[in-house]
Amino acid sequence: MASAEGSPSDRLLRVLHGLRRRLNPRFLKRWLPTSLFGRSLLIILLPIVLMQAAVAYAFFDAEWRAVTTQLSEALASDVAWNVDIYAANPTPETLGRLSARAERTQAMTVTFQPGRALPTEGPISILPPLDQALRNALDDRISAPVWVDTTRYLGQGLVDIRVAVKGGVLRFLAPRDRAFAARGHIFILWLALATLTLAGVTILFIRNQVRAIERLATAADAFGRGAEVTFKPHGAREVRQAGYAFLAMKDRIQRHIDQRTLLLASVSHDLRTPLTRLKLEAALAEPSPRVDAIKRDLSEMEHMIDEYLAFARGQGGEAVELVYLDDLIREVSDGAVRSGAAVEVDAEPGVSAEVRPNGLKRALSNLIMNAAAHGSRIVVQARARPSGGVDILIDDDGPGIPEDRYEEAFRPFSRLDDSRNQNEKGVGLGLAIARDVARGHGGDVTLDRSPLGGLRAVVRLPG
Repeated sequence: MASAEGSPSDRLLRVLHGLRRRLNPRFLKRWLPTSLFGRSLLIILLPIVLMQAAVAYAFFDAEWRAVTTQLSEALASDVAWNVDIYAANPTPETLGRLSARAERTQAMTVTFQPGRALPTEGPISILPPLDQALRNALDDRISAPVWVDTTRYLGQGLVDIRVAVKGGVLRFLAPRDRAFAARGHIFILWLALATLTLAGVTILFIRNQVRAIERLATAADAFGRGAEVTFKPHGAREVRQAGYAFLAMKDRIQRHIDQRTLLLASVSHDLRTPLTRLKLEAALAEPSPRVDAIKRDLSEMEHMIDEYLAFARGQGGEAVELVYLDDLIREVSDGAVRSGAAVEVDAEPGVSAEVRPNGLKRALSNLIMNAAAHGSRIVVQARARPSGGVDILIDDDGPGIPEDRYEEAFRPFSRLDDSRNQNEKGVGLGLAIARDVARGHGGDVTLDRSPLGGLRAVVRLPG
């Protein structure tokens, strides 16, 4: 008794389940191309290939088979006629007349092999259905045993037919054209050439259309990283329309950035005039605890204005350059060391990125000085990512920040005094400016727990 697991119904259910899983859209999506070029090519070429395959199948299954059957029947009729004539009078004279007539009117040779028998091994067949048509036609017309070989003399274009007669074997060598529609491969060749031609035209057309979209994506990515963009829309009408929309958006964003930069620069510059007057009045006033407090507030205000101006200069359209980061990091670290910070640099030599040098220097300086304000040891590393791009790591051994307050630290004027020591000169813009600079390059700044026990700032730059 068969087990339930191996019953026919269970096997059928398993087969149906496997087919359903393979026809699942998610399963099929895994094997489909992901690029627009690949999908467009699949959409256009797949119907062409299926159509050509259907035409070829219909041709070979119907037309070629029908023509081959008619040719095989005609050849079998000629062979049967010669066999009947020779069987009625098996003499050398009859064989000579048959051989001469067959070569003259039937395009085949007839020979008699006395004392021979039909081969016992079956011949190798290249196209069994077509060979079977000839064998069936011969069997229908000749009652004697028949042996057919369509491959032995393939290079000579001959078909070997042998019939057992009294005293030996009657052998016929006929052209393959008389048994098969031998020019079917010409049709297949033209079909393949047409398919390749259509595929070539399709690839060129789709490649040209996709290239326009790729250039638009490249221009958008370059603009997002702050690089100079020279882009001219081309391609299909819809692609050009998207290109013009991108250029209009780029101009609006650039105007907004310029206006914001100009506003910050103007406000920060205008604030210096009353600030200078206040500092002068505080300097001329009689010394007192109140005057000392006013001077400290004025110093903090001056530092705040300096940071505003630094932020404005960072958005001022500095050109993007290819910079070796190990040299830039050492230059920034040397400046921090001169101001009293203890900085160790571990940067891979030769690591480079396309950045705005002054803007990146300002961002790294803010991060390093922020680390120096809260820790005694600072380590700066630069590593190239395997997937492309660069990571710059700034570690310190300070008190760190709770993980749930990492994003809060990037908010302007956020100082997180509960977690880190008070910075007398800080106004809470260092991390905000660093992230703004990094994102202006198409990257980002994130925070993490440092192996040194404090805080790790990670500057991620695109490749």
